Amino acid sequence: MSATLIKGTEIREQILEEITAEVADIKEKHGVVPGLVTILVGESPASISYVTLKIQTAHRVGFKEIQDSQSVDISEDALLALIDKYNNDDSIHGILVQLPLPKHIDEKKVLNAINPDKDVDGFHPVNVGRLMIGGNEVKFPPCTPAGIQEMIVRAGVETKGAEVVVVGRSNIVGKPIANMMLQKGVGANATVTIVHTGTKDLAAHCKRADILIVAAGVPDLVKPEWIKPGACVIDVGVNRVGEKISEKTGKKIAILKGDVDFDAAKEIAGYITPVPGGVGPMTITMLMLNTLKSLKFKLGLA
Repeated sequence: MSATLIKGTEIREQILEEITAEVADIKEKHGVVPGLVTILVGESPASISYVTLKIQTAHRVGFKEIQDSQSVDISEDALLALIDKYNNDDSIHGILVQLPLPKHIDEKKVLNAINPDKDVDGFHPVNVGRLMIGGNEVKFPPCTPAGIQEMIVRAGVETKGAEVVVVGRSNIVGKPIANMMLQKGVGANATVTIVHTGTKDLAAHCKRADILIVAAGVPDLVKPEWIKPGACVIDVGVNRVGEKISEKTGKKIAILKGDVDFDAAKEIAGYITPVPGGVGPMTITMLMLNTLKSLKFKLGLA
């Protein structure tokens, strides 16, 4: 029997409806809504597309949203000054600088300039430290890992005592989701192993996973024989492997594949995420949730 699909598109809709209702309630009771600013440097088509989706989502849930677009030749000092302005703006609760930045700007310096209490991406070292400590110290978990955990919880997958194997050790996905899954609390309390390119017998580690989270960026890396029957498989990979003509528009669109051989894996796993339509839609959703949390922290509601 095929695995149950954990559809990020459906979970996204549930969460956005919840956020919209909560924003309306806070506005009625406190006269304020979450404020999110998105800073875009340059005119990269991919960045513009992604930022546009963030703006549309913020408007949908009732946020105040500021799109601050800057020329590609903005100086580093000018960008840092802009961030400082929003750090001191009480109507802004989340600051997002779209990456990548031009080569003449130090990305690390820019991200570290954001007030940690407005760092809704969860990339500031302070928020990384808070995540490591866990519990009530956590303010803004990184959005993709937070989305992964939310999908696992809402799918009803038991995590307490589960063997979790994370394939990939990036700062954006692998390391934070591993840390989140081992903490005490809902959707966690698991035994976690991180594997990577230097791991001996990668297949053997994957095979014992009750929950397998794959974020390696390698198409079809995980073979069906690596999957424990009935396991929950979360495929974070979004790999462009070619192009095809869309039946709807007649235009060329990318062919996307995950890090897991989906067609074969779905016949073995108990739960699995599709690509596309799995983890991807959750990232912006959790960005909205983090921005709402930022306002709630300020109001003493969280």
